[in-house]
Amino acid sequence: MSSTPELKNVLSYFKHIDTFVFDVDGVLTDGKVLVTEAGEFLRSFNVKDGYAIRQAVDEGYNVVAITGGKGGSIENRLRYLGIKQFYTNAADKLPIFRTYLRENNIQSSTVLYMGDDLNDFEAMQNVGLPCCPANAANEIRNISHYISPLKGGDGCVRDVIEKVMKLQGKWMKHIAVSG
Repeated sequence: MSSTPELKNVLSYFKHIDTFVFDVDGVLTDGKVLVTEAGEFLRSFNVKDGYAIRQAVDEGYNVVAITGGKGGSIENRLRYLGIKQFYTNAADKLPIFRTYLRENNIQSSTVLYMGDDLNDFEAMQNVGLPCCPANAANEIRNISHYISPLKGGDGCVRDVIEKVMKLQGKWMKHIAVSG
């Protein structure tokens, strides 16, 4: 498979990433929320995204979620995946993002932020690699350096994590592959 010059140029951004920041609804999920009669919100997460997140956490990458959503189900899923730092009910994501960077001594140039809607816009303008799923809002697509061919909740998170880890020689590092 040959790469176009544009793809090779975009891939150069992935080589320097050490921190992943993800929105939840529309990125880790398909953006649909089911509401039970009791008023509980139910979301569907992709297990392949979850596998990639675990690989990134296990390899020492910083993995963070900043979401406008709230509830125990989101927090339980993020904890299960090994994400130690997450922020829920975040109406204004930029101040949270900046505080996270400052408190953890992280350079914004080494951050991949994947968002899908307008509440991600400002934070995404302050990172080294703004990314989005295929079905993101047009305004988000317009500022993204990389648009995954996959939709939110359909493997877009795995797509970007796998690219970073493969380019850094860390994907499948602990798995014996026979040939």
